[in-house]
Amino acid sequence: MKVLFIGDVVGKPGRDCLKIMIPELKSKYELDFIIANGENLAGGLGITSEVANELFANGVNVITGGNHIWDKKEVFNFIDEEPRLLRPMNYPPGTPGQGSECYQVNNDLLGVINLSGRVFISELDCPFRTVEEEIAKMRAKTPFIIIDFHAEATSEKNAMGYFLRKKVSAVLGTHTHVQTADEKIMDNVTAYITDVGMTGPYESVIGINVDSAIEKFITKIPMKLHVSNLKPLQFNAVYLEFNSEGNCIEIKRIFKIVK
Repeated sequence: MKVLFIGDVVGKPGRDCLKIMIPELKSKYELDFIIANGENLAGGLGITSEVANELFANGVNVITGGNHIWDKKEVFNFIDEEPRLLRPMNYPPGTPGQGSECYQVNNDLLGVINLSGRVFISELDCPFRTVEEEIAKMRAKTPFIIIDFHAEATSEKNAMGYFLRKKVSAVLGTHTHVQTADEKIMDNVTAYITDVGMTGPYESVIGINVDSAIEKFITKIPMKLHVSNLKPLQFNAVYLEFNSEGNCIEIKRIFKIVK
């Protein structure tokens, strides 16, 4: 199984970049499945049905979320009916949407689990206990399991990687919008990277207009931040290949500047 996981897609620049890159990568790697973190799809914060459908139309099979998943209130109108959109599963019981699902990929099932960290971010239920229970259920159906761990602290992401090594096919960090250079395969089973990175404007502060971001840091005055509209764009992702047992045999970091 060959999977592409795309780092946090930010606003229209990110969506435009994805539209350019997916056909090229689909052909190059003969991809079976594409996942994208999409909590920043709509204007840099949140997600709407329109932008979600744009990603699906351009070849993304599943969209994962994070702490900004609820920023566009429209999401409450469709998240329960859209199995291809996941939110962190360690939100309390009764929260709209779902945090995990199994998807048909050729003759196999691929389990995808979305989790949120708790260090320097929203205090949710324990992601370690939550995911351990879910993995036990999923492994009865499939050996192919990918985790999107949307977390701030590198230490928490590292800990999750070690906690889940040999239990899942991949643990992929999202949220910081800065791609890390620590991709590896743990115990010849589990692919790991601390952060996949960001797909969006290259000349930006993690996707935001540079001048406004600097002004906010200097003045500490609340202000509306806008996604940078400057080019070039950047595309961040990881390519993953798994054998028939669900073990990762290749993880390749992708960082491309798109003009």
